[in-house]
Amino acid sequence: MNEDRRRVVIVPCSGIGKALGTVSREAAYELCEDLCPERTQLVALSKLVIGEKQARRQVRANPVVTIDGCKKMCAAMLVKHNGGSIARAVAAFETFRGHKDLKPEGIAELNAEGKQLARVVAEEIAREIDALERPRAVPGGQHA
Repeated sequence: MNEDRRRVVIVPCSGIGKALGTVSREAAYELCEDLCPERTQLVALSKLVIGEKQARRQVRANPVVTIDGCKKMCAAMLVKHNGGSIARAVAAFETFRGHKDLKPEGIAELNAEGKQLARVVAEEIAREIDALERPRAVPGGQHA
């Protein structure tokens, strides 16, 4: 793999103590470790909170997908605050609305339904990453 190639930066919620925060983090791990490891890079929200230079560079230089667990959208807010451009802001609670059968429970360890919900969120984002990487058509039949 060409290491100079840009990766999509994944910034998950840190919602400690909340099941949907855990779903957000699990979805990020699924993406970065299983579904799209060669195309993604995980950046911990805590690094943006403290203004860590490398994390700030990563969100400024690459497309970013945020995964938030609640309506506060802290991951999206902190990426913007650190000068990043969000390609897609994902809200795990919105995905849950469409999958009420996958009620997440647990914090340190999600139940089976919570793990399934994390997988659904990750798969949705993987499709978005595929779309981000496709050449865009421009007038005249050219690609951007």
